[in-house]
Amino acid sequence: MHPIIETRGLSFRYGKQQILKDISLSVPSHSIYGFLGPNGAGKSTTIKVLLGLLKVPNDTAYLFEKDISRHRIPILSKVGNLIETPSIYGHLNAYDNLKIMRTLHPAPKARIDEVLELVGLRQAARKKVKRFSMGMKQRLGIAMALFHDPDLLILDEPVNGLDPNGIQEVRALLLRLKEQGKTIFLSSHLLAEIEKLCTHLGIIKEGGLIFQGQMRELQAGTRRFARIKTNNSAGAKAALPTPLQNDAEIQGGWLIVDVPDDQHFRSMLQELINQGIEIYDMERQAPSLEDLFLDLVNLKS
Repeated sequence: MHPIIETRGLSFRYGKQQILKDISLSVPSHSIYGFLGPNGAGKSTTIKVLLGLLKVPNDTAYLFEKDISRHRIPILSKVGNLIETPSIYGHLNAYDNLKIMRTLHPAPKARIDEVLELVGLRQAARKKVKRFSMGMKQRLGIAMALFHDPDLLILDEPVNGLDPNGIQEVRALLLRLKEQGKTIFLSSHLLAEIEKLCTHLGIIKEGGLIFQGQMRELQAGTRRFARIKTNNSAGAKAALPTPLQNDAEIQGGWLIVDVPDDQHFRSMLQELINQGIEIYDMERQAPSLEDLFLDLVNLKS
């Protein structure tokens, strides 16, 4: 299956300043792709290129297997976006802002109520947008991006300004949209949210792509371990399969065991049970996306 977004050696300059350096993105269909990087890494520039807002040479950036430089209008008819802050009219209410969308994307009036419901703004439909909180404006921006039922969503900081409940609601919405077959390309500084949402990641630093793949690929080779509370820590350690026993240690009554994968984890538990060890509590721990991200951007030159 061809990627929904693909760049081929994408580079970009502002004057003499090199912003993007030979970036080759590949965003699978029906994925949620998290695009990460430190401030100034080139994330916003890349997104503007993908939307045709910045001109790049032909055969450099493709959406739906078509060159954005040659086919911008038909491509963007299948793309919804929210970049930085929503383009909304503060003197109008939410409903009227979406009525304007109907002039760009003809649809039944019912579509307005439908997208307001999707983003949790149905009760505020007649409220002037200038009285909205930042989070409510973000929700309206997402509603506008969704209005024409696009196949691809490109979102820059979609949960900016939302409270924890709002963040949870937007997360659930994006997961539903993925289940409906949409592809979502998003950039966010909230790495914990990216970790909960994304199937694929691209990490950029100083204009270059330093990682691209699935979360499990990023975690490969990192330490993943289990903390186990038993009735007999020493006996539990002795009962471990030999490869796990070598690096196991006891700390504060807990048995700490390096567990590289699910297969080792299952065999460890089965062996403890077979040896009659009583397990009172257990935690599995692995590096968070934030840990992995910070390690990667600090290590890569």
